[in-house]
Amino acid sequence: MDQENKVANEEGDIECYYGKDMEDRIYSQPLLTKRHNTTSQIAIVGANACPVESLDYEIIENELFKQDWRSRRTIQIFQYVLLKWAFALIIGLGTGLVGIFNNIAVENISGFKLLMTTKLMLEHKYYKAFAALAGCNLALAAAAAALCAYIAPAAAGSGIPEVKAYLNGVDAHSILAPSTLFVKIFGSILCVSAGFVVGKEGPMVHTGACIASLIGQGGSRKYHLTWRWLRYFKNDRDRRDLITCGAAAGVASAFRAPVGGVLFALEEAASWWRSALLWRTFFTTAVVAIVLRAFIQLCSTGTCGLFGEGGLIMYDVSAAKVAYSVPDILAVILLGVIGGIFGSLYNYLVDKVLRTYSIINEKGPAVKILLVVTISLLTSICSYGLPWFATCIPCPIYTTESCPNTDLSGNYKSFQCPPNHYNDLASLFLNTNDDAIRNLLSTSTTKEFHISSLFIFFIAIYCLGVITYGIAIPSGLFIPVILAGAGYGRLIGRLFDPITKLDVGLFALLGAASFLGGTMRMTVSLCVILLELTNDLLLLPLVMLVLLISKTVGDMFNHGVYDQIVKLKGLPYMEAHAEPYMKHLVARDVVSGPLITFSGVEKVGNILHALKTTGHNGFPVIDEPPFADAPELCGLVLRSHLLVLLKGKIFSWDRVLSGDEVVRRISKFDFAKAGSGKGVKLEDLDIKDEEMDMYVDLHPITNTSPYTVVETMSLAKAAVLFRQLGLRHMCVVPKSQGRPPIVGILTRHDFLPEHILGLYPHIRLRK
Repeated sequence: MDQENKVANEEGDIECYYGKDMEDRIYSQPLLTKRHNTTSQIAIVGANACPVESLDYEIIENELFKQDWRSRRTIQIFQYVLLKWAFALIIGLGTGLVGIFNNIAVENISGFKLLMTTKLMLEHKYYKAFAALAGCNLALAAAAAALCAYIAPAAAGSGIPEVKAYLNGVDAHSILAPSTLFVKIFGSILCVSAGFVVGKEGPMVHTGACIASLIGQGGSRKYHLTWRWLRYFKNDRDRRDLITCGAAAGVASAFRAPVGGVLFALEEAASWWRSALLWRTFFTTAVVAIVLRAFIQLCSTGTCGLFGEGGLIMYDVSAAKVAYSVPDILAVILLGVIGGIFGSLYNYLVDKVLRTYSIINEKGPAVKILLVVTISLLTSICSYGLPWFATCIPCPIYTTESCPNTDLSGNYKSFQCPPNHYNDLASLFLNTNDDAIRNLLSTSTTKEFHISSLFIFFIAIYCLGVITYGIAIPSGLFIPVILAGAGYGRLIGRLFDPITKLDVGLFALLGAASFLGGTMRMTVSLCVILLELTNDLLLLPLVMLVLLISKTVGDMFNHGVYDQIVKLKGLPYMEAHAEPYMKHLVARDVVSGPLITFSGVEKVGNILHALKTTGHNGFPVIDEPPFADAPELCGLVLRSHLLVLLKGKIFSWDRVLSGDEVVRRISKFDFAKAGSGKGVKLEDLDIKDEEMDMYVDLHPITNTSPYTVVETMSLAKAAVLFRQLGLRHMCVVPKSQGRPPIVGILTRHDFLPEHILGLYPHIRLRK
């Protein structure tokens, strides 16, 4: 199979290919595939099937659902609404506590490592200093890689693409599992402490989503945690809302930006939004901000080790005077253009690196760990070796900081320099990533860093960021992009210093904004996050300008980095807009076949045969005489509901309606979506031979109001409708009478370019 058609996982252990199946499934495999027409599935050669299913965001309005809602009292509805807010509170508390724990752990582990290195440098034991630095980094990196390789491969990478796909309706394997949450937290601490050019911000979004998913499981029958009031949350729709709150809380916890977290969820993560969700998301991020504030004040007393004083403002640049003229505007426009070009190139290189790593990582967990250790060693060599090329700078006379400083952080690292001198490159490399950014954004320190040092730092961080993302560790993209952007922003500020009025620290901030816009293609949320990070509203016009320019320039070359990774992973993400060639097709042109339907009262054997021979998750139900005057579409029944109904064995020898007995014997709770445990499987059924000829009434579990479109509807219009409504199945009905009541079913797979262009290879050429 062509390498360009291959789609790679960030952690590299899974490669997925789009399957031409009636149901929207993807099967992971490292080798090849072949079609079995009898099953409408892809047979996997050389690997186990790992299906990626769509989520049921649609409300299934069957008789059981209606009966359940009619029986609810006012107090139960109040409990349901109250629980939504209670869960939002718990998600905010949990994500805030994890964020504080991550910060304290990283600062203390990194601090121990850097203080030990600095002490050895002061004693002129340079080889031992490098051995200590590289040894600590290797140990931490190997531990993080082992967690990802052996416990939760889905925890590798940022996690934002997976959360984005989930909120779009894609249920990928293990992306929100408890094991993934565990590895995401501790793996992120280890890899950031190991000095990798990665951040904990992306993993925090994934962590928040995992916490929300765990809380939103609605209880567990396996562990006897099935309180009656939790049953209302056993559906994908409520879980989606909770995970949206969790993603926003992750951003708020990582950047200490509660409003930015809400806007991130709105602009980048969520595919569906409404005002009620906005209020709950805002409440969740507000809780995160309160938790962070409380613990930061507690830590300011020295009770958190090396994690000392600080506030919600991580990089305060408000002390700088913001006054700009025409040359400043021209410099900002140049920053935006450079950010768009560098950002699009960054995305291109990350794409190529991920494809290469996916081939390397196929060889097993040991090779994954070896790759991580190799990148760690390279990072240690750059961090320790490059400062030797920098010249020592005399300490500034007027400064409030000690120079050179020998503690954990600071602008003036001594390294190998004589007394009263400092090494500017060491001040950037031999610091935590947060402190390096703080140094770059420092104001009123125009000549603190040499132009050559800024250039070396930018090239090193840019390249290390590209080759580090994709190895088997939890790794965020925000911090590498901010570091590189701040580096070239400050460099541009130094070059424009004779004609500009803006402080070089402000140029660093605008450079970070331009690179963020060029890689991630977000505008509103990034603007607010940066303003919350830096506490300077006077910069708002310039930040808006540079983000708009960098995004526009970047869009001329490729898509945003998260969109590219979603595609690389093979996740069937549906865009908000339809492709232009879809306007030349109608709904019936892409319907797959053959169509399998059931009668309103169907034989048990026919249902069991269909479930065994297909992987479809939705089946049309047709009412025929004597239950209707003519064949008509009764609705749609889900595979999971059929399995529960067959397990209940409410059968009859006569072909008669028995809906009342089904409603009486089986509750709506039995049909609820299974949590992290397993629902009813086909193997769980115990159907005897004599029961195969009996009948079962499907009316009580049939969704009698499925979304339908006429067969002549434009495929572009149908695609937009499918995404906006969050559907899993869309029924296509005939335009004229006298034909079967349903033409086919459209699923997520039928709207994917791989399927459409496979059917009509030349359609892309038409405008």
